Amino acid sequence: MSRILVTGGAGFVGNHLCRKLLKEGHEVLCLDNFFTGSKNNILDLLGNSYFELIRHDIQTPILLEVDEIYNLACPASPESYQYDPVATTRTSVLGAINVLDIAKKCNAKVLQASTSEIYGDPKVHPQTEDYRGNVNTIGIRACYDEGKRCAETLFFDYKRQYDINIKIIRIFNTYGPYMSINDGRVISNFIVQALQNKDITIYGEGNQTRSFQYIDDLIDAMIITMSKDKEFSGPVNIGNPIEFSILDIAKKIIKLTNSSSKLIFLPLPADDPTQRQPNIDLAKKELNWEPKIMLDDGLKKTIDYFKRII
Repeated sequence: MSRILVTGGAGFVGNHLCRKLLKEGHEVLCLDNFFTGSKNNILDLLGNSYFELIRHDIQTPILLEVDEIYNLACPASPESYQYDPVATTRTSVLGAINVLDIAKKCNAKVLQASTSEIYGDPKVHPQTEDYRGNVNTIGIRACYDEGKRCAETLFFDYKRQYDINIKIIRIFNTYGPYMSINDGRVISNFIVQALQNKDITIYGEGNQTRSFQYIDDLIDAMIITMSKDKEFSGPVNIGNPIEFSILDIAKKIIKLTNSSSKLIFLPLPADDPTQRQPNIDLAKKELNWEPKIMLDDGLKKTIDYFKRII
């Protein structure tokens, strides 16, 4: 049994990870400031003697004794991270420093949840880990993109300077239960709008593409990555390489929900990537991992979740 810290543990990805780690018999410390995470996501875990909730902002240092750290703390949807862009950058940068300092003190393994957003609006398709990206450093999305890029820099600098056992995964679009109703991301937006028979808002003409992975596949990849030998640090792409247009996703959700929603088209936001698709050859080779859950199956589970909470 390991003592494991999950920053951002009350968020969408974080609470799924906490649940999986508890099932595997670990002691879990869930740290969250509840900016985008929700206590409701983890209420049923509070009675578990192996689960501890710490209300804290990872921008501020904290002293803890742990064996492993999963650093998930940061708003992840454009609507959330653009609300307070300075805080978003501080969370990525100062948060990385603070978890790395814990890892240094405790000789703990530490995993950084990075993002496909570090590739920006890519000129290379699909994206491989050696692609350095096409990010507008002064754009409205840069607080998230550049914050995560700087976090990766810090992780590798701590590895080189202090011999910290680091892991970095670059997460591509992920969906599933426990996404917030007001999350602002494509699949949650479309499902909520479809269930309420409201107009489904598509930005641009809907031709931009994304690759969507179900949350269970991501959690499996995170735990496998953490279990790897010290020699493997990543970064490694974690996502589903099957590509869909935003328009196709909207039509699929309307069909699965039997909705009467109509499609409306709005201007494309600044710096919104036109394509996003992971090359996962490295994940297959080093982690023996690839996604298993097909889009229709994952969407049905996610729709069932939203039906219960709306």
